[in-house]
Amino acid sequence: MPDFTVTDPSGKALKLRDLKGTPVLVNLWATWCGPCVLEMPMLDKMGVAYEGKLRVLTVSQDMGGNNKVAQFFTERRFAKLEPWLDPDNNLGFFYETGMLPTTVLYDSQGKEVWRMIGAHDWSSARTTAMLAETVGK
Repeated sequence: MPDFTVTDPSGKALKLRDLKGTPVLVNLWATWCGPCVLEMPMLDKMGVAYEGKLRVLTVSQDMGGNNKVAQFFTERRFAKLEPWLDPDNNLGFFYETGMLPTTVLYDSQGKEVWRMIGAHDWSSARTTAMLAETVGK
C-alpha cells in the first residue's frame, strides 16, 4: 500500500497505510471522467455488499475539485463511498497508468493483488471471481 495521505473536502485526512487489516479497493476517478462516473454506483453497491470484508476507497483526481467532488457526492447520496481527494494526483503518478479510472486491490496486509485500468462492470460475476481469493465469498 503506498504511503500517501488523502483528504476529504472538509480537510479530514486518511493515511492509506493505516488501512491494513482489511482488503482495500482503491479507485482513482474524476468528475470529468465519463467511465468513472458510470462506475461509482456499482462501486457503492460493492461497498455495501462487502461491508466488513472490503473497503472501497474512491479517490478523486480532480485538481482543486473540493467543491465539485463534494457536490457530486451530495447529489448522488452514496451509501458507502466517501469523497476522498488527491488533488496533486500523487496516487495517479505512483500507479503510472496515465488513465482513469484506475483501480487497485490490496489484500489485508497492504500488498497489491491486481490492477484494473479503464472502465469495468463492478456488478459482474467476473468481479465476484476476481475478489473471491482476497475477500472471500
